[in-house]
Amino acid sequence: MTATAPAAPPQAVPLAEGTRKPRRRLTPYWLLLPGIAWLVVFFAVPMVYQASTSLQTGSLEEGFQVTWHFSTYWDAFVEYKWHFVRSFSYAATATVLCLAIGYPLAYTIAFKASRRWRNVILILVIAPFFTSFLIRTLAWKTILSDGGPVVGALNALHVLDVTDALGLTSGDRVLATPLAVVCGLTYNFLPFMILPLYTSLERIDPRLHEAASDLYARPFTTFRKVTFPISLPGVVAGTLLTFIPASGDYINAQLLGSPSEQMVGNGIQKQFLNVLDYPTAAALSFILMALILGMVTVYMRKAGTEELV
Repeated sequence: MTATAPAAPPQAVPLAEGTRKPRRRLTPYWLLLPGIAWLVVFFAVPMVYQASTSLQTGSLEEGFQVTWHFSTYWDAFVEYKWHFVRSFSYAATATVLCLAIGYPLAYTIAFKASRRWRNVILILVIAPFFTSFLIRTLAWKTILSDGGPVVGALNALHVLDVTDALGLTSGDRVLATPLAVVCGLTYNFLPFMILPLYTSLERIDPRLHEAASDLYARPFTTFRKVTFPISLPGVVAGTLLTFIPASGDYINAQLLGSPSEQMVGNGIQKQFLNVLDYPTAAALSFILMALILGMVTVYMRKAGTEELV
């Protein structure tokens, strides 16, 4: 008898190339679907509703109707123009202070601190997020109180004489002044500056510093020619993450300032909750958003980078 060779196992029939490609092409869109749905429901729809609200006229008793009243935008801007000026000036000042404070700290964490202390410092940076924003701002009322040690030290060092001449304080007190509002904004948004800076600096190869030193570059020259240009995306991201929310903030001006330090966020809150003038409040919101978008666009072009992290 002759032995017969065992039959070869059946091979799987490969799918047609045209069947696999559509599935692979559609997979990214299916993954994006939850995020797109979230943006549509919680961003696009409210934006459309607010846009229609800004073009309405009427009252809460009689009801509001869309009458395409575009003059609401101009009237709101004229009425709250100084609120916009204060919002952007306070936010810009706080952003500069956050950059001046945050960059040396981020540099120290990235290059000077050991791994153990690096983690400890990073935990301390994000520790304020475990406390309510409102509570942290209220704490500054105690820190900057008239009889507190901070104001006493500033008076002893004659710092308040300088800030008073600059219009940042009034007499021997700090509360209810522009300086108090800027201090609150700087403290509350400082982590938003430090974290992007650290992320950008931490990615720099230390061998670049060694190469600059081998080429007889001084530390300041190394920073100016190597470190800062490479960390510029972190600077751009940090300044945006600080300036944008600070411009629309109203808690710090409400708790640490006076009526003469009110920002546009306070005007929006007043129109929505107290005056119940919803069209004006919606118009102010859109004006603020448009101005911030315009400034961010110009800033991004001047910065010369599109990479944010």
